[in-house]
Amino acid sequence: MHRLLLVLTIVLSALIIPFVVLAAECDSNCNSTDECAAKISVCQSIWQDVQKAKAPHETSLRKMEKDIAAFQNRISEIGVEVEVKETAIKKSESELGSQQELLAKRVRAAYIRSYTNNPLLFFFSKSQDFGTILRSLAYQKAVTNEDKRVIIDIVTFIKSLEDKKATLEQEKITLADLKASLDVQASATRKLVTEATAYQNVLSSEISVLSAKQQAFLAEKLAGLNLPTSLGGGTLYCTDDRKTDPGFGSAFAFFTFGIPHRVGMNQYGALGRANAGQNHQDILRAYFDGINFENRGNVTIQVQGYGGMSLEDYLLGIYEMPSSWPIEAQKAQAVAARSYALAYTQNGANSICTTQSCQVYKGGNKGGDWERAVKETAGETMVRDGQVITAWYSSTDGGYTFASSDVGWSSRSWTKRTRDTNGDIASFGDLFSKAYDKDSPCFYAAQGWRKEYSSSAWLKQDEVADIVNVIMLAQKDSGTKSHLYQTDKPNPEGAETWDKERVKQELRSRGGSSYDNVSNVTASSVDFGVGKTNQVTIEGNAGSNSFSGTDFVNYFNLRAPANIQIVGGLFNIEKR
Repeated sequence: MHRLLLVLTIVLSALIIPFVVLAAECDSNCNSTDECAAKISVCQSIWQDVQKAKAPHETSLRKMEKDIAAFQNRISEIGVEVEVKETAIKKSESELGSQQELLAKRVRAAYIRSYTNNPLLFFFSKSQDFGTILRSLAYQKAVTNEDKRVIIDIVTFIKSLEDKKATLEQEKITLADLKASLDVQASATRKLVTEATAYQNVLSSEISVLSAKQQAFLAEKLAGLNLPTSLGGGTLYCTDDRKTDPGFGSAFAFFTFGIPHRVGMNQYGALGRANAGQNHQDILRAYFDGINFENRGNVTIQVQGYGGMSLEDYLLGIYEMPSSWPIEAQKAQAVAARSYALAYTQNGANSICTTQSCQVYKGGNKGGDWERAVKETAGETMVRDGQVITAWYSSTDGGYTFASSDVGWSSRSWTKRTRDTNGDIASFGDLFSKAYDKDSPCFYAAQGWRKEYSSSAWLKQDEVADIVNVIMLAQKDSGTKSHLYQTDKPNPEGAETWDKERVKQELRSRGGSSYDNVSNVTASSVDFGVGKTNQVTIEGNAGSNSFSGTDFVNYFNLRAPANIQIVGGLFNIEKR
């Protein structure tokens, strides 16, 4: 019992610590990519602060709820003990009456004997011999000692009963007080945890809003690259700038693996898988999760600009994959296109466009192996949980595909993250040799160009240094972000855009060390499991600094000149 009371006292004392959440704000209103990125960071930081503040209270609440359950059991046990003790006390009090009467008699007798049992009386008695006198004295002493023992036992017994009653009464009072306090504290803590969780849900919602806005801004700039989302959108114009001389000395270029959007079937990956001997269903299962293949028949659909036609006739005019590719790759494309059309039109209820915004349709019959692929898979459709899936596909995923939610789209159960290779990956070199889409011209490319410098994406040392200074200034003072856009275009926020010298000046005025040039840039941490560059390390005249891959990409895309961009999460840096 004493150990239980000690534990409960410690728990109650610990709960005196207040539950504190910093009075920070998560604001979802933003007017630029930079501002959205900054506000996302703030909201995520607040969410983490709330989680840190909430965690010990969740732990305490779990402990209290466990203790309350044990406490209730103990109270029930004590209830039984109380009944037993009260019964014993009543019985003992009844016995005590007779014992007290006996005690009174023994006390009187002892008192009388103390006067009558004088040894001198025995000594001067003429009626008894000396032996009899000694025996009488011994007997009287024994009776006296017994009286003393009985008196002590009775007094001890009474004291024990009184102590038991007092302990029982105090135990009942203490337990009642502790239970009441524990119930109050548990209720208060439960309320705090509930409120904190609700606030985190609000923050998550705000972060989602900010993320959507940020994606919109980034998409606007990305559109300037005119990169097709699929092979039907036109020729892939990605070039390998490693072979291009920009005409200046030391230079850096930032090479991305693949091009947007990296969700669903990787068309060049399908080519590589078909060349490796996989059939069209194996190929599709590699890119879509939990699917089954069902024959959904030949429904009539509405095609914008062409009117109504049967689904199978419509598929003959799809131009999304070269006719020269292996037949199993083309079959995979035919099933994906059929599934996409059925899902997009809701089984023919709506119309479908003819551009890569949907899928490219040019009318008529493309013929050749494409016609064969359509006819040999007639009606074959991908289904998940009884529903035809929206079977997205893209030209080149750079060795990795992603779930729809990873790229800011609505979550779809059939999309998944996939390492699209024929073996484990531990380096960029492994990707070049094992990725199924390695033959795409956009598998590894530096995106963007300038009219000068051989129309390449190569950057000078001081240009890279400027981007790094921008990142460090933004980290020092978030209030400067509206001034940190690329200098060769109008500022989208209407603010003054600071050139590289002004950025260095502002950074130094805030205690930072600015770079005039960089000597080395490396992707210093890469997750080859999911395909993401996690960290970039810079070396130069201001020493060595490392930045998260996400921060580096965001500021690079804001500050890099012309339309030069990093268009994905997995990238590497080349130097010449």
